[in-house]
Amino acid sequence: MNDHGDRPEKAAILLKGENMTASHRNNVKVLGNGERTLMFAHGYGCDQSMWRHVYPSFTDQFRVILFDYVGSGSSDSSAFEKTRYSTLRGYGQDVLDIMEELDLHEVHFVGHSVSSMIGALASIQYPDRFASLTMIGPSPCYFNVGNYVGGMERADVESLLDTLESNHISWSASMAPVIMGNPETPELAGELEASFCRMDPFLANHFGRVTFLSDNRADLPKVTVNTLILQCQKDIIAGIAVGEYIHACLPNSQFVLLNATGHCPHLSAPKEVVKALQAFLN
Repeated sequence: MNDHGDRPEKAAILLKGENMTASHRNNVKVLGNGERTLMFAHGYGCDQSMWRHVYPSFTDQFRVILFDYVGSGSSDSSAFEKTRYSTLRGYGQDVLDIMEELDLHEVHFVGHSVSSMIGALASIQYPDRFASLTMIGPSPCYFNVGNYVGGMERADVESLLDTLESNHISWSASMAPVIMGNPETPELAGELEASFCRMDPFLANHFGRVTFLSDNRADLPKVTVNTLILQCQKDIIAGIAVGEYIHACLPNSQFVLLNATGHCPHLSAPKEVVKALQAFLN
């Protein structure tokens, strides 16, 4: 979408809804009755429903928090503000706002893909809110820089984002199978494609650029909480070298290579994710 003439109208809506709660803004759901808290954060183009095969295994022992980032799922998109969400720290503030509103401390945070870095940034800002981080398919930088291998050239990332902006539907159809992997289960790629397509094109493009052009490598050594890195095999978005790089940068981290492929193991291999997460949390 190249014509953003509707931005002033959205800004007016934002002013009208400035005092909305974080729970409303981010469509927060609270499940379970455990003494410890487990928060699940979805990746780009997804929403909280993507955790449906994982979180039920934890509701007996944990208070489980699910939510949608602004612009995703059933969040209140009128809360979008371009300056706030111009970096991943803005999305991290959403996480911290939810924690503050619900008075959450010592949270075990599980982030998929870009949420791994969002959670890391939030934990750097307020480490006391976090008991641990679990990063599923994380990447601090999606493009190659010097000796760092992010997986793509910067020009290729820019080209992908230009396609996303010019044809959201086509981009979703072509990228979902590549990101999901696991061609033997095409219904999973179909679900991811549908999730991409549900996003407002402007917000999808904005979040996409913030996600795929971010470079948070310098932030990694500042993360002090215990961290579990869950890496898939044959992940085109975040290869094994990226996971190993993060592990080397984080002072208190464990690295687990899952018996899974693709970028979304919580959908394609949820039992593997549950097993690794339970071992880490226990």
